[in-house]
Amino acid sequence: MARPIVITGGGTGGHIFPMEAIAEALVALDWPSEAIRYVGSRRGQERRLLGGDAVALTLLPGRGIRRSLKPSAVVQNIGAVAGLAVAIVQSLYLVARWRPRAVVSVGGYAAFPFALVSALTNRRLVLVEFDAVATGVHRVLARFATRTCVAFSSTEHRAVLTGAPVRASIAQLDRDPTARSRAKSAQHPPIDQERFVVVVMTGSLGAGSVNAAVSELANLWSQRTDLCVIHVSGVRDYEITLARSPRTNGLDYRIVEFADMKELWSLADVALCRAGATTIAELTLLGIASVLVPLPGAPGDHQRLNAERLVDRDAAVMLLDRECNAESVAKALDELLKDDRCTAVGANARALGHPHAAQAIAQVVLSEVRG
Repeated sequence: MARPIVITGGGTGGHIFPMEAIAEALVALDWPSEAIRYVGSRRGQERRLLGGDAVALTLLPGRGIRRSLKPSAVVQNIGAVAGLAVAIVQSLYLVARWRPRAVVSVGGYAAFPFALVSALTNRRLVLVEFDAVATGVHRVLARFATRTCVAFSSTEHRAVLTGAPVRASIAQLDRDPTARSRAKSAQHPPIDQERFVVVVMTGSLGAGSVNAAVSELANLWSQRTDLCVIHVSGVRDYEITLARSPRTNGLDYRIVEFADMKELWSLADVALCRAGATTIAELTLLGIASVLVPLPGAPGDHQRLNAERLVDRDAAVMLLDRECNAESVAKALDELLKDDRCTAVGANARALGHPHAAQAIAQVVLSEVRG
């Protein structure tokens, strides 16, 4: 077996899609796909989102630690520690078998066991940090990393500013007026060309507070004939979001469980999103104006810090989760849709994008392999 480059991480789409982007970039730089491997978690969405890819996928046991002292959380955390121990033992076997040339960690609990074992056995470790501040797993691993690719500027001496990686299918998306018109016509049913399109997307699992606010918003806007709202609820809240869907007489309101963001970003005039790093990378790369609702309680409050980087450059609007209701969302979106405001904020967002982030990360990884 050829000694591979291993890309580890996962759990949610925010980690999984960058893994795919980095693999695509490595292949584009002539590194063979059979010499790349993904390592993720059995509990995450890796099997669904990466399974069947040309790159081999290995899944380890484990789950994230809950930050709570509730009895149910304590029981789950005991199980999480036990799963981590098993994953570390399996990682020892895999590292000895594969002898990876380099290991790339995109973070998340799924990355920790394999990245830690790799570092402790003197494999080259490259961290890819998407957020404005490093989260828990990468804070632990940072002392072992040979290089760290960062999405925001850093004074750390091993850091390389690359931006956050975006899949090629997103990076190459055509959003000129003609392409967007075609994309509207291709929907089932087609979207009226005169309507502004609002895309709501809060992650592959969804966000209860945002989903509830958008359901109420659809009722508030039920008579509007100038808008189409495409509401991606996530798998967790899909049934309840469908159940509370209001009857609309003018608004084009569409609820989907999960969506190909290539398709939805081709349509969006504005977006309502969480402020995860992958979402930020896609919005800035494509120049989409957005209302960002950071996940409360995110480690290190990194989503709020991500959002603030855009707000400070007038590249997005931020709405705190505790303030998220139909009225506040309506006000924020209406402000973005006024006059040329949407175009201006989108242009500011695009100025912060890194269109070649995946390639830059791949080059850092290959320099470690060859260095």
